[in-house]
Amino acid sequence: MLLLAGCSSTGGTEGKQYISGDGRITEVPQADRGDPIELDGQTLDGQSLSLGDLRGKPVVVNIWWSGCPPCRAEQPMLNQVADELGSSAQVVGINIRDSSPVIGSAYVRKFDVPYPSLYDPSGKALLAFQGRLSPRTIPATLVLDSQGRIAASIIGRVPTKLTLTDLVDGLT
Repeated sequence: MLLLAGCSSTGGTEGKQYISGDGRITEVPQADRGDPIELDGQTLDGQSLSLGDLRGKPVVVNIWWSGCPPCRAEQPMLNQVADELGSSAQVVGINIRDSSPVIGSAYVRKFDVPYPSLYDPSGKALLAFQGRLSPRTIPATLVLDSQGRIAASIIGRVPTKLTLTDLVDGLT
């Protein structure tokens, strides 16, 4: 089963009160994946997005915040993963903690992010992952199988592009 964040301290986060995980990877056996994740919301550009509409192929969900140094460090790699996966999988972000969509949109422009991000400054969207993801761990990346169930998680910065593409390729 998935573990909650591997860290229990907010030290080293420049007073931002988030927990940066250690990059721990957890794969969930198919028999243990549970129910599909139900999550609907508005993207940074005001469009509706539902994870249920993306079923039929794997979905990579990355939790980020524009003020998070590990998020900034992994973003170019996530862009490459999205490009490499093409139409075989969908990448979606969830922007938490930014005080306005304008701030998140500036990040998207700066890093040329090629996929949509839900805007959820309250972090309530993370309740969909309750028991599987700590609401204070940023970044975190989840891989959903084609049925919308959590198949893998990376708590903290994604270690390598190959790590993430291998997790997704194992599902297609």
